[in-house]
Amino acid sequence: MSARRDGAKEPSTGAGVPPTGAGVPPTGAGALRTEAGPECRARAALTRVLEPGDERGGRWLREIGAVELMRRLTGPDGRARTLPGVTAPRLAGYRLRAATADPDRDLAAVAAAGGRFVCPGDREWPSQLDDLADARPVGLWVRGTPDLRLWALRSVAVVGARACTPYGAHMAATLGAGLAERGWVVVSGAAFGVDGAAHRGALGAGGATLAVLACGVDVAYPRGHAELIGRIAEQGLVVGELPPAEHPTRSRFILRNRVIAALTRGTVVVEAQYRSGSLVTARNAQRLGRFTMGVPGPATSGLSAGVHELLRGEGVLVTDASEVAELVGEIGDLAPVRRGPVLPRDLLDAVSARVLDALSWKRSVDGRDVARAAGTSTDEALGRLYELHSLGFVERQGDGWRLTPAPTRNGDTRRGGT
Repeated sequence: MSARRDGAKEPSTGAGVPPTGAGVPPTGAGALRTEAGPECRARAALTRVLEPGDERGGRWLREIGAVELMRRLTGPDGRARTLPGVTAPRLAGYRLRAATADPDRDLAAVAAAGGRFVCPGDREWPSQLDDLADARPVGLWVRGTPDLRLWALRSVAVVGARACTPYGAHMAATLGAGLAERGWVVVSGAAFGVDGAAHRGALGAGGATLAVLACGVDVAYPRGHAELIGRIAEQGLVVGELPPAEHPTRSRFILRNRVIAALTRGTVVVEAQYRSGSLVTARNAQRLGRFTMGVPGPATSGLSAGVHELLRGEGVLVTDASEVAELVGEIGDLAPVRRGPVLPRDLLDAVSARVLDALSWKRSVDGRDVARAAGTSTDEALGRLYELHSLGFVERQGDGWRLTPAPTRNGDTRRGGT
């Protein structure tokens, strides 16, 4: 008997355990298991019994383990009644689904699609999902060859509106490409709009991207993204909580967002209305202690209203991949310092700058008046004026001085240098 991370006991595999061949991708780094043990098969079956995020079922799994839970749900009714906290009608629904669950069929189906099933306690299981406590996934169905745990360790979610603006699509694609170029895995939900743009940005940069679906990993949803999801499965990873052939529902989309939040180091929201599901992802990330970031948009855009509300709270404003990496990355992974162009007058010392500020381009000023305004002696003011004259900042006009009005190099003007 080996102790599992979730507290249940997993019997050693041996006689009577039918090898399924599932849990093994056809090739690649994800080939971590040669057969599905009893606990894995029971959890695979339970993905057809328990809806994503079912905390009652998660508590049962924690207390008695997957094998025993399936025994109670498929055995005599008296055994199932020992499960606490469930009404008789709800229990009948659990039992009906458990009776029709066929884990061997599902494991074979995902293997045929080039995938596998990953359970808590497996070497490939991302331990950060355990932060979801009883709401953590029963297991994850995975397509793609990379190691899920290793990819999740350095991942960032980029989410946002489905009906995004061209600005939102551009920012999402730019973020996806920039993060991928910096070695980060871009995680999103493969939906239209921001999600798809983020995935395409990462793919276009030859980088890593991971899609978390609200349906079976062998189901292309939305259908318009069938080609995109296929590319992600070839170049990256497609994961989901639901077994093969399962289709999404509204509640599954919302619950999928908690996995995106828990799996990643931080979540970036590009565009979102007040009631956007992307904000659900961000709130989940905040509750889990992850970084939450937002890309600002026009104050007049309803699609950015939710992002701005996030930024008024605990969200951090970001504008490019380097700023995201600075927040979620290691110490020393800093974004470049932002500053405007250096103008010639920026190089002047403090006294010369005060003398220049005392001048106008509209009228000439006497040297004594310049000295008074600059807070220096007349002789020093005159000396600085001649220096500024040689540099082209000022000119003589009769007995006075004024700023050179004509534009000069680097767009600087002697009128004020602004």
